[in-house]
Amino acid sequence: MSVDTFRAAVAEAAVHAGADLVNDVGGGTLDAEMFATVGRLRVPYVLMHMRGTPQTMSQLTDYADDLVLTLLRFFRDGLGALRAAGAHDVVLDPGFGFAKTPAQSYELLRRLPELGALGRPVLAGLSRKKLVYGPLGLTPEAALNGTTALHMLALQGGARLLRVHDAAEAIQVIQLYLNIFKSKGADLS
Repeated sequence: MSVDTFRAAVAEAAVHAGADLVNDVGGGTLDAEMFATVGRLRVPYVLMHMRGTPQTMSQLTDYADDLVLTLLRFFRDGLGALRAAGAHDVVLDPGFGFAKTPAQSYELLRRLPELGALGRPVLAGLSRKKLVYGPLGLTPEAALNGTTALHMLALQGGARLLRVHDAAEAIQVIQLYLNIFKSKGADLS
C-alpha cells in the first residue's frame, strides 16, 4: 500500500499506520523534511518530477534546456540527496502531465529509455490523463483504450511500474508485454 503525499508528517503517519511506500508528487520540493523522513523510515520512495505546486504547475511548462536532460539532472540531484538522507529504494516518476504539456509528455514517453541511465526503476503514471483523453475528444472515463495503448508503450520504453485506475486491464497489458518480450529477457521485478 502506498501513500500519495508531499507532506513529510503525513508520510510518516501513513507509514506508521501500515503504508509500504511513499509516492511524493512534489519530489521533495514541497516539504524540506521529506527526504530525511523517508530515509529515517527506510521505506521505498517515488521521486516524481514536477515544477511549482499542483495549483501553479500548468504555468511552468517552459523548459530552457532539453526536457529529458532537465529531468535527468533533477533525478540525479534528488537521488544524491536521498542517499545522503539514508533512502536507497527509490523509483523515478517523470511526472507525465505535471508541469508538462501533452506534447512534452509524449516526448517523455518516446524518450523514456533515456531515464534508465540512472539505474533506477521508472514509474509511468499515464492512466486516464488529459494527454490520453484530450486529443481523442473523450472524457477521462472513456479513456481506457488510449490508456492501455500508452501503458504498452511505457513498458516498451522501460517503465517497471504503472500507476493505474483500471488494475485488471493493466495486468492484461503486463501479461501480454511479458509474453511478447519474455524471450528478450523482459523483467518487471
